[in-house]
Amino acid sequence: MKITSNSIVAIDYTLSNNKTGEVLEKTPADQVMKFKFGIGELLPLFESNIIGLQKSDNFDFIIPPKDAYGPLDAYAVFDLPMDTFAEDGNINSDMMQVGNKIPLTDKHGNKHVGTIKVIMKDAVTMDFNHPLAGVELRFVGSVTDVIE
Repeated sequence: MKITSNSIVAIDYTLSNNKTGEVLEKTPADQVMKFKFGIGELLPLFESNIIGLQKSDNFDFIIPPKDAYGPLDAYAVFDLPMDTFAEDGNINSDMMQVGNKIPLTDKHGNKHVGTIKVIMKDAVTMDFNHPLAGVELRFVGSVTDVIE
């Protein structure tokens, strides 16, 4: 059976940064990824690359940043006052580490997750880009099952 809209699909894959070769995600050996195809859960270009495949078919394709998580946005990196992170007047030093991801809510109630890039005396540089923004993605894998 071929992959079509509303198929239940199981795949085994490795996702890597096509430029550096760094492995970003890999399905565990004992567990495949299952999903309902064609309902908008996946990147559109991912879906267009696997539609029509069937059990045991292999795939190997690249998705450019513009069709994945977008380019890096310089305006999504900015400094926030240190007191933004205060809880009951105190800064949690365990939380305030470079590389930590911090959930924040803007003045409109929208939730965002930012990554700490730099910690200064009175401010913190946060990056609110998606972690895969600017990355050319390479998917290599195989279809392990297709169910109608």
